[in-house]
Amino acid sequence: MALAKAKDLVASNPVVVFSKSYCPYCIRVKELLVKLKATYKVIELDLESDGSAIQAALAEWTGQRTVPNVFIGGKHIGGCDKTMELYNSGKLQPLLVEAGALAA
Repeated sequence: MALAKAKDLVASNPVVVFSKSYCPYCIRVKELLVKLKATYKVIELDLESDGSAIQAALAEWTGQRTVPNVFIGGKHIGGCDKTMELYNSGKLQPLLVEAGALAA
């Protein structure tokens, strides 16, 4: 159930950030997406009734248990370090445009 929900969210949104509201790395990723004016969906796992089940399903699906767990255009990107690395190398914005999360 949780895996199906996670996959449905990823399939129906250009960018999904599985997050925890208090996590400083999650906050950095969300602030970056706001700064870039990207359209994205946040799932705060600590505030969802099935958050721990979703987190376990994500670990099974992606091999990554930690948050943030970022998906762009249906593809698993990774966490904060990977997202920042893409941004710093100039590769994040084209991914966001391609996914329809950012105006070209």
